[in-house]
Amino acid sequence: MKTLAIVSRKGGAGKTTIALHLAVAAEALGIATAVFDLDPQASACLWADHRSQQFPAVVPAQAPRLPALLEQARAKDANFVIIDTAPHADGLASEAANHSDAILIPCRPSALDLDAIGASIRLARTTAKPAYVVINAAPVQGIETTETRAALAGAGVEIAPTVLHQRKAYSARMHEGRTAQEIEPQGKAAMEIRALNLWLCNKISLLSNKQVTKLARQHAQ
Repeated sequence: MKTLAIVSRKGGAGKTTIALHLAVAAEALGIATAVFDLDPQASACLWADHRSQQFPAVVPAQAPRLPALLEQARAKDANFVIIDTAPHADGLASEAANHSDAILIPCRPSALDLDAIGASIRLARTTAKPAYVVINAAPVQGIETTETRAALAGAGVEIAPTVLHQRKAYSARMHEGRTAQEIEPQGKAAMEIRALNLWLCNKISLLSNKQVTKLARQHAQ
């Protein structure tokens, strides 16, 4: 079983949206996935309450119970656990990161997000876990993404090759417990999430290079 913590010091970075979209994408590949909701706002759990499908499982969680919850997930044959953390809660984020195999840090292409991302990167480094930044909610046109990549290049953290753009499909049906790939399977948002998911699954060894290449070809058809 592999565990991914999604962390960001800044609110509004898109942690919950990304966590849920990745979980649905992983389930679509036959990867048994659970989302642990560490955010007191419980947005992921509320999403699950409105969802008609049973999977992915979304579990309300507290930092002290993470080891026990992870053991329960492993006992139930989960392949992948995504931990959704709260902003401005370094203790929670640190606990989640310590119990994860890798860390994903969403970053919007804005000066405020770039100013805030340093704290998340420092947190990741204290755990010595692999950390990746994904650029999220990027304008479809403009130089913001290029500028953000350049600004992040000197931070010494790997940047995901897939950029998640500002698309209505990501949020259009979240209140119904549905994700972009479920409402627009061939849409651009769905393609972005599938690409990010395949890349991450390869990075944390849920899928091999060969499997990723095969699945990428299938999705491109």
